[in-house]
Amino acid sequence: MSGPRQPPCRLLLLGKGGQVGWELQRSLAPLGEVLALGRTEAPLTDLAGLREQVLQFRPQLIVNAAAYTAVDRAESESELAHTINALAPEALAQAAREVGAWMVHYSTDYVFNGSGSRPWQEADATGPLNVYGRTKLEGEQRLAAACSRHVILRTSWVYAARGGNFVRTMLRLAQEREQLQVVNDQHGAPTGAELIADTTAHLARQLLLSPNGQAQLEGIYHLAAAGETTWHGYASYAIAQARALRPDLPWRVQAVAPVASSAFATAAQRPLNSRLDTARLQSTFGLHLPHWQAGVDRLLAEILTP
Repeated sequence: MSGPRQPPCRLLLLGKGGQVGWELQRSLAPLGEVLALGRTEAPLTDLAGLREQVLQFRPQLIVNAAAYTAVDRAESESELAHTINALAPEALAQAAREVGAWMVHYSTDYVFNGSGSRPWQEADATGPLNVYGRTKLEGEQRLAAACSRHVILRTSWVYAARGGNFVRTMLRLAQEREQLQVVNDQHGAPTGAELIADTTAHLARQLLLSPNGQAQLEGIYHLAAAGETTWHGYASYAIAQARALRPDLPWRVQAVAPVASSAFATAAQRPLNSRLDTARLQSTFGLHLPHWQAGVDRLLAEILTP
C-alpha cells in the first residue's frame, strides 16, 4: 500500500508567449503545476506586481523566459530595456528568495564583446557591445546578488517553428530573389527553442530534487546546440535542405553571397564571436547537446511538410 501522495510542485513561468516560453509550457508540464503568465498577466514593467505574483503562488521554481529582445530598438529604448532585462529579474529573484524558490533565467552571448574565435566560457570577462547586452548582463548580476538559488542559462541564435525566424525569412527570399547576401563574419550555433525548453526541464527536475543546501548546481551555464556556423552557412544549409525537401516550391535563388557585417547598417553592434562552450552544463547535468543541423532539419520538416 502506497503512502500519502505528495502535493505537486508549483512552477511559475514568465514569458509564456515567447519562442522559448511557448515550448516551456510543454516541457515543464510533467514536473508539476505550471502557472504560465504572459505580458498581459505579468508585465515586466510592474515590479511590485511581479513580486505579488510570486508571493501569492509560492512556487518552488520560477522560470523567467520573458525579456526585451529588440536589439536595435533597445539603443533608443534603453530605459525600458533596463527595466525589463535588469530590474525585473532582480524583483523576481528577491521574491524567489522570500519563498525559498529556485530561479531559472535566460541570458545571452551578447554579454561578451565577440572577440577571438574560442568559444566563450562562463568565467570569461564580459564586455557587451550594445544596450541589450549591457542590460542582460546587469540582469544576471542583480539576480545573482538577490537570490543564491539560481541558474542562469546564456544562449544564442534562438529560433522556433512558431512565429517568424531567420529560416522562414531566408526561404521566402529564396523564392523571391535570384541573389541573396548573408553575413559570414558572425559565428555561432543556431539553437532551437525546443532544445532550450527540454534542457531546462531536465535541469529543473534536478533542482527541484536537490536538497536546500546543495550549492553545486547554482550559477551560470552556457546552452547552445553543438557545432558552429555563420549566418551565411546557416542560410545556405537551410535553403539547400529545403530545396531537397520541397523541390516543388518556386525556388528562384541562384547564389547566396557571403558579406561582412558592415554591409548592413544596424543601430546596435553585434558580436562576431557568439560561440559558447557548453561543457559545464553538459557535465553538471549529464546532458548531450545535439548538433545545430539536427535542430534545423527538424524545423524545416515542421514548417515545410504539407
